[in-house]
Amino acid sequence: MVVSIAIMRINKLEGTGNRRGCGCLRINSMTYLVAILTCATTASGQFNRSNPKADKARWQAELELARKVREGILQRVKENGSEEFTPYRERVFGKRLRAGAGFADFDLVPIPAGRFTMGSRDGAAGRRADEGPRHEVRLDAFWMGRTEVTWNEFEIFMHQKVVTNNSDQLLPDVIKRNRRAAAIAYPSMPYVELSFGMGTEGYPAISMTQYAARKYTQWLSAKTGRFYRLPTEPEWEYACRAGTQTAYHFGDDPKKLGEYAWYEDNSDFKYQRVGTKKPNPWGLHDMHGNVAEWCLDQYTADYYSKFANAVGVNPLNRPVEVYPRVVRGGSWDDPSDRLRATARRASHPDWKIQDPQIPRSSWSHTDAQFLGMRVVRPLKLPSLEEMTRYWSGGKNVDVPKLLRK
Repeated sequence: MVVSIAIMRINKLEGTGNRRGCGCLRINSMTYLVAILTCATTASGQFNRSNPKADKARWQAELELARKVREGILQRVKENGSEEFTPYRERVFGKRLRAGAGFADFDLVPIPAGRFTMGSRDGAAGRRADEGPRHEVRLDAFWMGRTEVTWNEFEIFMHQKVVTNNSDQLLPDVIKRNRRAAAIAYPSMPYVELSFGMGTEGYPAISMTQYAARKYTQWLSAKTGRFYRLPTEPEWEYACRAGTQTAYHFGDDPKKLGEYAWYEDNSDFKYQRVGTKKPNPWGLHDMHGNVAEWCLDQYTADYYSKFANAVGVNPLNRPVEVYPRVVRGGSWDDPSDRLRATARRASHPDWKIQDPQIPRSSWSHTDAQFLGMRVVRPLKLPSLEEMTRYWSGGKNVDVPKLLRK
């Protein structure tokens, strides 16, 4: 029955026998692709390790889907040329769950390549053992969202009321990207209202699993023709620090935190509109507080020890388990010490403990109303295999080798 649902979904979006056109429904390669992805994925959004054939089938399907998205990205580069490494505004077309414009805009800020010391000093106020040892990290350049992802963008992903016909309101290249995006898995309707009454217009999207966050970045890449993903943990800390080495990007004094962050002392027990506090030196808002933010990495308490005597170059602790994964930044519900630039947090199954569904949703952490996300876009476009890992869980496997088995 799962396969049938997947086929019907793609037929509705790609077929011409519905309200968006005329003629016959058709089943093409993208239909089978999504059917395979749906069957081979467990409830947690991970690969089905107990079934190697399903595992291989999903990797093949994920690679094919990533290839189509990557082709769209390369086509945009071919048509428009390379972009300057400067701030820019992205526009995403589509309808939201609530009334609003047929698009959403968000801004991205360039983060220069560089080198920094990651982690906190021994004896630093609020320091925990997982923040050390301090070590050197070197990173390539990337863009980062000026603010956390808001409901304005995320609800378009949830709603998936994309325009796939030849609308006069959209350019042909946008229509093509919409069709690619329509093949990517998206959340089923949640059993609760996920803003929990805290606000939606200009407020951060919350309670998504890391799987949902990764699929959002894949969908966003297909929609825009630019490659997006979650930040790695070192990228996040580097961007938060913005060249500083203090507990917060503005210094060590938590008494100044209210100028830059929403947290336990000033949030009024809820998240707030993004971008309303002062930014860090690189122009990023809410890196401290408001909502905590997903990173790509597996959380390992002693991971930093790996780099005690070496420089980490674009490091990523590739996930091999659903839990725990890394979350950074602290939130509206946290005390000041959990908002420090070096503070780490591990995801936990209890974040969906009240979910009554069986199996529990792979899309929502309904008990993590403090949890959100922010996107990055590397200056250098990754390989197809690497792109697939970023979007599909980051499992530390040799994809070409797996597919030869």
